[in-house]
Amino acid sequence: MDKEKTIMPSMDLACASEKSSKGWNRYCNGLIAAELKSIIRYCKKVIQYAPTGADQGTLRRLLDEDMPVIESPDELVAMLKDHSDEPVSVVLNGTLNHDFDGQTLLQNLHQALPRAAVVNMVVYNSSLSWLYRLANWLGIRKGPAPTTFLNRLTLEHIARLSGFQITRWRRCVYFPFYCFGVGSLINVTLNWIPIINRFSLANVVTLKPVKPLEANPSLSIVIPARNESGHIHKAISRLPEFPAPIEIIFVEGHSKDDTWSQIQQLQQNYNGPHTIKAYQQTGKGKCDAVRLGFSKASGQLLTILDADLTMPPEKLPLFYEAYVSGKADFINGSRLVYPMEGNAMRPLNWLGNRFFARALSWVLDTPLTDSLCGTKLVSKADYQRFAQWRYDFGDFDPFGDFELIFPAAQLGLGVVDIPIRYGAREYGETNISRFRHGIILLKLTWIGFWKIKLGNVKGAKR
Repeated sequence: MDKEKTIMPSMDLACASEKSSKGWNRYCNGLIAAELKSIIRYCKKVIQYAPTGADQGTLRRLLDEDMPVIESPDELVAMLKDHSDEPVSVVLNGTLNHDFDGQTLLQNLHQALPRAAVVNMVVYNSSLSWLYRLANWLGIRKGPAPTTFLNRLTLEHIARLSGFQITRWRRCVYFPFYCFGVGSLINVTLNWIPIINRFSLANVVTLKPVKPLEANPSLSIVIPARNESGHIHKAISRLPEFPAPIEIIFVEGHSKDDTWSQIQQLQQNYNGPHTIKAYQQTGKGKCDAVRLGFSKASGQLLTILDADLTMPPEKLPLFYEAYVSGKADFINGSRLVYPMEGNAMRPLNWLGNRFFARALSWVLDTPLTDSLCGTKLVSKADYQRFAQWRYDFGDFDPFGDFELIFPAAQLGLGVVDIPIRYGAREYGETNISRFRHGIILLKLTWIGFWKIKLGNVKGAKR
């Protein structure tokens, strides 16, 4: 968002309690605003789109009183002409619940929006349509009564027909009264109880426009390497052709073998089409290596290739093509779909990987088949937003997988898994300590549950 209008996340929703004669209404909107702020604070520009004029302005005042409100696609195009490559959020507050042609509305938005934009919609729960009508009839709820209620399946169909994909669906507001913090406790608890959590009064739904890139972006491939001397030359020789400039960045991390000398030799003797860079870590761990590599990268897209080559380098174009085609903005490798090669993964490691994939799918409300595959692809622009997110969230991840997946899911980038056949390593031994690292990953999962699954409502307890 524009610096002078930066929206900071509300960590204290007590301000949304009974501070006016309609305190319950402000509290409900405060919960919704907290959910929206977890996304829009990382956008350069935030605009409210209100073609129906049904919004009473309470939510906008809680988000940003200066947020522009527009009523036509032409106005939106004019507003965004200087933000074509920047992350923009368009907010629809109950708009689809007051519209008789949601598909046309979204199609108009799709034509106006750049690929980097997201649409964040407040959608009323179709299962509770009677409750909204009753509240209007009793005079408890002001403003026009909602006329249209869309369930999740219907909204998914309309989004697909309009050129969007739903990338995030967050339920909020189960109990509309603050009641000295009791309401916040109820909202925290019900939000993660299966079946019951389907009866939230409102949902915050994030849509991404599906738009292929017109030109092929450059790619930086970061290869963290520790005790991987026997794989260095193969990491380059096995790379397939790409339709764009490729930059390869080796980051060596305190190896006990001759990994660094092999990297230097390769860099000196290489005369191929790619650019090769090499750095040595001063810190420790894969996460530090990836951060160093990404900080030195000049490519528009960033990806990781583990130097053990258990993720075949030949499969990297699948990640690249998935991004360029517009199918997602965060591409995640999955090793747990196809049968693995030989003894590529021990049974206990396999069980651990399955557990963390399912646990994070639940914590992030994002389907994942593998959360710990080393290869992931994201744009450099979005990675810079991840760094801002990490500053707010906390720096807890020594491995680097979760600090990429967490913000990708929370910012609504759209996460897609690319299944690959996990290969057996040909040289050296794994750098993974199953039990010690497993405990660290459990801690990270718990932090994610507390800060993401519960975080936006949890603040209301204060």
